[in-house]
Amino acid sequence: MLKKDKSVIIKFDFSVEQTVGQITKVTGFMKAKYLIPVIDILDLKANPRSSKTGPVTTSIQESIESDCNLFPFKTKGILLASSQYERLERSRIKIMPDNFEIEGILDGGHNTLAIGLYILKQSMLYAGKPFPKGEKTWDRFKELWHENRSVIDIYLDELRKDSSIGNLSFYVPVELLVPRDAVDFACVEAFKNDLLEICEARNNNVELNISAKANQKGFFDGLKSLMEKRNPALCSRIEWKTNDGGDIKAQDLIALAWIPLALITQVKDETGKIIEPIAANKIYSAKGSCLKQFEKLMASPDVTIKTSADYKRELKNTEVNSAFQIAVELPELYDYIYENFPALYNSADGKYGRITAVKKLNETRKEKKTPFSGNDIDILSPEGYIMPLVYGMQALMVNKTVNGHNEIAWVQPPMTFLQNNLGKIVKYYSGIINICDYDPQKVGKNAQSYEQALAGFKMAIAGIL
Repeated sequence: MLKKDKSVIIKFDFSVEQTVGQITKVTGFMKAKYLIPVIDILDLKANPRSSKTGPVTTSIQESIESDCNLFPFKTKGILLASSQYERLERSRIKIMPDNFEIEGILDGGHNTLAIGLYILKQSMLYAGKPFPKGEKTWDRFKELWHENRSVIDIYLDELRKDSSIGNLSFYVPVELLVPRDAVDFACVEAFKNDLLEICEARNNNVELNISAKANQKGFFDGLKSLMEKRNPALCSRIEWKTNDGGDIKAQDLIALAWIPLALITQVKDETGKIIEPIAANKIYSAKGSCLKQFEKLMASPDVTIKTSADYKRELKNTEVNSAFQIAVELPELYDYIYENFPALYNSADGKYGRITAVKKLNETRKEKKTPFSGNDIDILSPEGYIMPLVYGMQALMVNKTVNGHNEIAWVQPPMTFLQNNLGKIVKYYSGIINICDYDPQKVGKNAQSYEQALAGFKMAIAGIL
């Protein structure tokens, strides 16, 4: 949340104002130098995607340098939104975002990043400071921006004295969305509720991907909070928000989460239709479907509720929360299976290193680490071999009643169980790899692989392996 004193003045040139329903749109041009306080205060939390440097930002900066007069006509610019604002003299509007999570920069994150980097680079070069090389995410840019903020002020002062040293007066198209009446509570609430739909339609002019939309609605928050408590290092490596820089995709964790989520009591969507769990083999072969079904689950009024005036939702279902508590343990268990599978396969009279898929994978990948924890290992494994065994741990989970509420829980400590039983389970399971001609894709997509692994775990629990 922004404090009320964290306001930004938007100084328009050639502005036009339009009002339809509960929303007023102010459109105009802003000189680049007036974007500096915008970058100081606002962020991309309200934007479903983060931004990072690449061909898009390079192209934007080249447009500025080649012909800055044409630049405002070659870009769609930046879209801002604020539920609180004050009209000032000389075409200025002071905005005071009430909720930084949904207000601020809604679209144009790459434009903001590119222009901000351009300003920062010019300022640092003028001061004789080297500009850091390499790719930059929005977060890294903001660190550099704040570290060199005084340098930017010095550059601005020099520009006022001598404009020949640079140009920060080129125009940037800016749109500002505000409620029609900022003192009308109903008008402001309606405005806030409409912001995500506007983001979806405007962000890059394409359909917002499911992961970005789910994160923006708060559907990842419960899982993220539990992961942060259990394993903060791993949590920081997950790309919860698109383009945020994590090397682990959120959908990889969501796919694993369906292993315990499949055991929850059935819930219904907003139309009253039962939300079906994901089929076992889809946690490998259709992670996009896992994510889409997860979004549907989290949107259910049986699972989340709207607790504030905006579009964010909050987890209320304790049974789902208990499934999340198990889900955040699964990456560590996945890595244990991944690291030990080759040796256990060989112990079951297999020749793991001779499998063509295994040989090719290890020839093309120089770095050999476990997928989640990043531990060094001797040999990499195709995911299709591993995922059925990870799914098999569902045999160690149960839906039980505790103090009148259902929860998903382990029947025994999972890591200890794996340490004592994984070898026997791998020996029972490994035959499916032979049946599938050692093709990891066939193993991972074959429903029988998951049935075989689950049966192996159940027999190990029963002591008959």
